[in-house]
Amino acid sequence: MYQKLVSKEKRIAVIGLGYVGLPLALEFAKVFSVIGYDISAERIKLMKQGIDPSNELEPEAFLNKDIVFSSDPADLKRAHFFIIAVPTPVDESKVPNLKPLISASDTLGPYLKKGDYVVYESTVYPGCTEEDCLPILEERSGLTGVTDFKYGYSPERINPGDKERTIEKIVKVVSGCDNESLEQIALVYEAIIQAGVFRSASVKVAEAAKVIENTQRDLNISFMNELSIIFDRMGLDTRDVLEAASTKWNFMKFYPGLVGGHCISVDPYYLLHKSKQLGYDPQVILSGRRINDGMPAFIAKRLVQMLIQQGKSPGQSKVLVMGVTFKENVSDIRNSKVVDLIRELMQYSVNVHVTDGYASPNEVAHEYKLTLLDNISNDYDAVVVAVNHHDYQKKDVAFFKSIMREKPILMDLKGIYSFPKSDDLTYWRL
Repeated sequence: MYQKLVSKEKRIAVIGLGYVGLPLALEFAKVFSVIGYDISAERIKLMKQGIDPSNELEPEAFLNKDIVFSSDPADLKRAHFFIIAVPTPVDESKVPNLKPLISASDTLGPYLKKGDYVVYESTVYPGCTEEDCLPILEERSGLTGVTDFKYGYSPERINPGDKERTIEKIVKVVSGCDNESLEQIALVYEAIIQAGVFRSASVKVAEAAKVIENTQRDLNISFMNELSIIFDRMGLDTRDVLEAASTKWNFMKFYPGLVGGHCISVDPYYLLHKSKQLGYDPQVILSGRRINDGMPAFIAKRLVQMLIQQGKSPGQSKVLVMGVTFKENVSDIRNSKVVDLIRELMQYSVNVHVTDGYASPNEVAHEYKLTLLDNISNDYDAVVVAVNHHDYQKKDVAFFKSIMREKPILMDLKGIYSFPKSDDLTYWRL
């Protein structure tokens, strides 16, 4: 397979061209002939014009690439090595939503041929590829996995907004259904991944490795968030404590904050789901999730307390929230916990204004029924800096004082600033 792909006798098809699929497809298109497939005709139209709908890639990333973009599933029959990179979210009850993954498998099935390869990149619980996806591929194609076609799993490790640790610089975990497929899949990825690949012992091991990467980070941040709640009651600055503690060589330096997005705040629920199916009710993982999910309510309550301490009525107060994306310097608003914070403040009848130069006003309005301001005013009672955008890092004390009324309050959720204590500005950070 690898030799036929290199000679361009056969093609790679990447199914799902979002934050993961599009950069991957373009990277492969430097070496191989690629078909980029997405169900959204509107997104495909933009990509054909050299525009990344996710606002992650520059137009230059599309130049000199052997790639064809399509929203017609019939075009998949021209490919022989398929990579599925679709979202794997959770529903309102925090239960894994496999609909995009099942749909992608269902779409691909009829176009599978003997000798083809299918590799999944979407984050799932251990066993999902072989227990949930493989039967669909077999039923729709009339073929048998391993015997007629090969399959594998290679978890995505793309970090949106990170211009240094780009896709080719991150070690790629790969796995296959047998030794032959493992080696062929590894060779394909090694052609584009400068950092090299790690050959996993099995598909399930690779699935498990991915899901615990983000679960571990979620737990570490939840510990910091719990510490920030405790230290706040003690009148201690959490950042000061962490700076002191981190002078020991084996102290792991994590920071408190809102944990949202489509990975860290979602992936633990996939592990929880599978664990409960097997009769074990996880304690530590669930506890960490509860703490992180509860941070918007804690921050909102703390701000309301501070407003009251300053003699301001929450119902007559005006608060500016700066940043609504789930992380810094990206346009992605999926599962943003800043939105939860905004809604918590609204529950206290606080008048909340929201601004974010990275987020799409239309997407924010459609997804969350919130309006982004083009121009902020100068009469806020408090400002909450919720996201560590580059533009926000440049703001100084004078800027914040200029947009607030008397007895101003500044909440710095990302610990961007180190403003000294003063009588004319109440500064608070997680």
